[in-house]
Amino acid sequence: MPESRRSDRENMEYDVVIIGAGPSGLSCAIRLKQLAAEKGTDLNVCILEKGSEIGAHILSGAVFEPRALDELIPDWKDKGAPLTCPATKDKFTFLTKNGAIPLPAPPQMHNKGNYIISLGNLCRWLGEQAETLGVEIFPGFAAAEILYDDQGAVIGVATGDMGIDEHGQKTDQFEPGMELHARQTIFAEGCHGSLTKMLIEKYDLRANSDPQTYGLGIKEIWEVDPAKHKQGLCQHTIGWPMDKQTYGGSWIYHMEDNMISIGFVVGLDYKNPYLSPYEEMQRFKTHPKIKPLLEGGKRIAYGARALAEGGFQSLPKLTFGGGLLIGDTAGFLNVPKIKGNHTAMKSGMVAAESVFAHLVKTQDWGKECTEYTDNLKNTWLWDELKSVRNIRPGFHKGLLAGLINAAIETLTGGKRAHTLTNHADHTQLDKAAAHMPIDYPKPDGIITFDKLTSVQLSNTNHAENQPCHLKLKDPSIPISINLPEYAEPAQRYCPAGVYEIIEQEGAEPKLQINSQNCVHCKTCDIKDPSQNITWCVPQGTDGPNYPGM
Repeated sequence: MPESRRSDRENMEYDVVIIGAGPSGLSCAIRLKQLAAEKGTDLNVCILEKGSEIGAHILSGAVFEPRALDELIPDWKDKGAPLTCPATKDKFTFLTKNGAIPLPAPPQMHNKGNYIISLGNLCRWLGEQAETLGVEIFPGFAAAEILYDDQGAVIGVATGDMGIDEHGQKTDQFEPGMELHARQTIFAEGCHGSLTKMLIEKYDLRANSDPQTYGLGIKEIWEVDPAKHKQGLCQHTIGWPMDKQTYGGSWIYHMEDNMISIGFVVGLDYKNPYLSPYEEMQRFKTHPKIKPLLEGGKRIAYGARALAEGGFQSLPKLTFGGGLLIGDTAGFLNVPKIKGNHTAMKSGMVAAESVFAHLVKTQDWGKECTEYTDNLKNTWLWDELKSVRNIRPGFHKGLLAGLINAAIETLTGGKRAHTLTNHADHTQLDKAAAHMPIDYPKPDGIITFDKLTSVQLSNTNHAENQPCHLKLKDPSIPISINLPEYAEPAQRYCPAGVYEIIEQEGAEPKLQINSQNCVHCKTCDIKDPSQNITWCVPQGTDGPNYPGM
């Protein structure tokens, strides 16, 4: 067993440590324990989860395709899985400023056999199944550091130190983090994981893939008038309020108990630095075909999260010495289908099967489980992503070109020989001088709301007197470069009001970072045009506490 990398930290040893209790991490842990039971052997598996509980940081639309769950837990209905609202009808609409044009729903968006769910609640249930099998789950413990052996292979992670003040000094409440050592460490951090970002750089995992491209999803849950509620309806829109060059669209899912999930996704490769994804979501709700649904209702919850949209050609190398990537941290989202939970789960299951066979073969630490990628290529997951690989990048040239390309790709089953490429989102932002500011309407407090009111609904909390978890590589860049050249877009792309330009009489403006508002969406780490912001895990259980997103 490796010794602690730092002398003041205790360590624990496992066969497998999984970072993140989302659908991929939980599915991986369950499958590992299933395989161990089938072979009559013991396997020590633990999951670290940065949220205060499983599901606290989980946010998704979500219409759920149960294909992977059917494979993982065939009797999930008998075991009480929270899939109780079947999808019954699909609607797809093109919005103009004042009207709506019905369109045929693309085949990928047909939801017969699927369920409208709270992904947070599904993860809570999956957590119960994992614990029943003997998986150790530690919520409230964020993996803050990757541990390497002397040859540079991963041998585990360490949780963050507690009791560090805002100046980086130890307080009298200081407690060192814990080291968790593992023969294999599986990273299931979700979109744009902070540790995964380090692994990609250290091992050059994107050497043979396109850059990842992202979207920002902003979600609200409303309780609406029962007379307007249509349980099981899945509605999607494109068009207004997006301009014709910006990728984006909405969803409205009618859940049980007169609740709806309503949200808006904006592709983070947008060009106009004055665009605010949050304000676009609020403006969307004022459309004459959308607003009546919400009138007389009550907003219950709010949240935001980035999602990986690059698909097949943006998958990085998935393995390295001592570890591998699964779920949305790798980028297994099927964008045309608007689903990634089933693919995340499948990747976790394949990882479990690969790692289990790998550990049976070798007792050595730090070896690379190369079988994982080969095994993935023989699954429906690989085929599914490959077949739709050209649809999202087809929208780089605008909405009309994207729709035409999507139709061709659908008709040919994605079997055309060429593969379109993706680009890094932060490189796509134009200079502010090329655009006019967007005059967004003021919130009315009934249908539309300001950012801080929304953040309150997310139950976000960060303890005071701790280091800022949003770190600037160069503190001068926001004022010297981003403000004059891009009108400091962080003020607008952040959906939680974290970044604020403060004007000072007799002095230059300054950037104020309200890190206590952060909902952990990761947009700043992705979209900043200078790539000057690094999102790190805060101390303890800090962040949003989503009740059922």
